[in-house]
Amino acid sequence: MTRRRSARQRRLFVLDTNVLMHDPAAIFRFEEHDIFLPMVVLEELDAHKKGLSEASRNVRQVSRFLDELMRDASRDKIEAGLPLPSNLTGNHGKAASSGRLFFQTQRLSGSLPDTLPGTGNDNAILAQTLALQALRPESRVVLVSKDINLRIKAAVVGVHAEDYFSDRTIEDADVLYKGHEALAPDFWDRHGKDMRSWKEGTRTFYEISGPTVAKWTPNQFVHEDREGGIEAMVRRVQGNTATLELVRDFRGERHGVWGIRARNREQNYALNLLTDPDIDFVSILGPAGTGKTLLTLAAGLTQTLDENRFAEIIMTRVTIPLGEDIGFLPGTEEEKMEPWMGALMDNLEVLTQSTEGGSWGRAATQDLLRNRIKIRSLNFMRGRTFLNRLVILDEAQNLTPKQMRALVTRAGPGTKVVCLGNIAQIDTPYLTETTSGLTFVVSRFQGWAHAGHITLMRGERSRLADYATEAL
Repeated sequence: MTRRRSARQRRLFVLDTNVLMHDPAAIFRFEEHDIFLPMVVLEELDAHKKGLSEASRNVRQVSRFLDELMRDASRDKIEAGLPLPSNLTGNHGKAASSGRLFFQTQRLSGSLPDTLPGTGNDNAILAQTLALQALRPESRVVLVSKDINLRIKAAVVGVHAEDYFSDRTIEDADVLYKGHEALAPDFWDRHGKDMRSWKEGTRTFYEISGPTVAKWTPNQFVHEDREGGIEAMVRRVQGNTATLELVRDFRGERHGVWGIRARNREQNYALNLLTDPDIDFVSILGPAGTGKTLLTLAAGLTQTLDENRFAEIIMTRVTIPLGEDIGFLPGTEEEKMEPWMGALMDNLEVLTQSTEGGSWGRAATQDLLRNRIKIRSLNFMRGRTFLNRLVILDEAQNLTPKQMRALVTRAGPGTKVVCLGNIAQIDTPYLTETTSGLTFVVSRFQGWAHAGHITLMRGERSRLADYATEAL
């Protein structure tokens, strides 16, 4: 009983500036616990409010939240703590906030050890947190920061510090939805008794019932791990009954897409999602060399040039360099983005290498394809609406959930959005595998009848690339 009481002891969370710059609604994410904002944090927020970056926009949103909370608040109310609203929606699945927000209204006398020299803002936050521990013995004072080094310094001086966890979409990246599942060896013994099958044109359907079926989600793939085993997509789930459709096989010579054949089961699943007109959103995860971009472009070109389903293909990505930046780039928006689109150019060469007519024929085909593939910058996406387009978001693991929401909501009628990425290669500061925008959309779209996801496992680039991935 004592342990349970201490576990739910009221806490006082001291927020570092980077937490608010990362999530402007962070002050509403701590349920019944209290929040404390040191004056140095408000000063740092003020210093970062100008600019067009995501962090600057977040700072301005924080200021609006604080201004709304302080409206008509007297000095006495500020001293007693401002009540946090309990009716906030979109609280990441947490309980409504019911604590109070405290500002630093007086000088706190806290001294740091002599072994911690300097008078920086991080040290000031540490000193104020130490002082709060003495002033509020009834509460457990916790410093919350995205800065690893500040958390290390806090542990050295005896301050309990934690990372900001409330922005996590899932607890662990290992439990992220993969989009496919192997059937148990005795599956048909337990579920095949009342099975019903039928055909609609060239499509084959099965209706099965049983306890395993209730755990499936629409557009999930199921298969048997044996030669010639069934490979199917879950079309509908109602209670313990599911409707399966046999997947199309894109692995044969005559069944490729724009000359590209699937080389493994997961690639075949990806092509089924990419070519399905009933699916509006597709996310594909996988390490380098698994064919994410090539499969998407092949499916996009087939539906754009052969089937006229899309007017054009729009491709974009976050512009984060691998090494040092090369400086400003001249030219139009498309010319500025071209150096970042090396993957697009490489894959277009693969898609046009079998074109008849020699080098002239390949050059003409590449010109035709590039006229139907537009390269756009993320900086100019706000306010746009795409009609009958295939929008490809490459390197989507570097997008925040807020950026991802802004981009996916650009889709108009007839548009399909495809997100590609590898959550093991995140370059954006303060983003992790569990907080990435790509992880966010995979989890939030799971179960929607018009969305599909697949995780590619096997690299198909070359034996050198495969060995380098494992050995390096």
